[in-house]
Formats: sequence, C-alpha cells, structure tokens
Amino acid sequence: MDCIFCKIIKGELPSAKIYEDADTLAFLDIGPVNKGHALVIPKAHVEQFIDMDNEAAENLIVAVKKVVQAVLKGVGADGINVMTSNGEAAGQVVPHVHFHLIPRFKGDGFKFWPQGKYEEREMEEIAGKIRGEMLK
Repeated sequence: MDCIFCKIIKGELPSAKIYEDADTLAFLDIGPVNKGHALVIPKAHVEQFIDMDNEAAENLIVAVKKVVQAVLKGVGADGINVMTSNGEAAGQVVPHVHFHLIPRFKGDGFKFWPQGKYEEREMEEIAGKIRGEMLK
C-alpha cells in the first residue's frame, strides 16, 4: 500500500505530530491554509469517513474535538474550520480518512464555496429523498 498517511503512521515519512493515541494520529499539514492547520487521521487505513464503522468514527471524532481545542489555544485562533471530504469529486486528495482543522483569524482571507439556491418545491423534494434513505 502506498498511502502517504499510512507511511506517516508507520514512521516511514516525517511529520510534526501534535497528538497520538492507540487509534488516532494528528499532525500539522505541510501545506497549511493558516499556521496550525492540522490533520487528524485514524491509524487504520479506511479510504472514506462513510466507510468507517461507528466505533472507529466515534473515536476519531473524540480525538478531533481534543485536537480542535489544542489548536485553537495553541495558535490563538479566532475560530476553526473542521472539514473532511469523501471522494475525489468532493476534493479528497489522499484516499485515507482525514479531518482538516484549519485555524481561522479575522481577516485571514480564506473564502468558502459559493452558495446556490433551490428551485420552487425542489428543497422539499430532495429532503424527502434523503429522509427516505435514512429509513433504509
């Protein structure tokens, strides 16, 4: 397996580790949006968050929360974005579950995606389809 994150976990590639437990590793992103931008990953190789079993996902989210608090205080950020992508179409570059913790500062210039809008009745139609999937 040539997963860059698995190589970091095994110590085959260097990283600036900021947190580690039995299941999770957190380290600074080498191409930060802002200084303190961290990645939190499970040690077990899973490509997408939606593929994780519930216990592993819960453990990861608990670790994310711990690291969020430390990053906020450690860099004196005004806020933080907690983000993950699932699949190439969503912008996932490394096929290993990871959360980006991006410290935010007033006036840092980081922009979000543009907002769209629904056509008449479209919102309720799509909500109905999603609710139907939740019942499966």
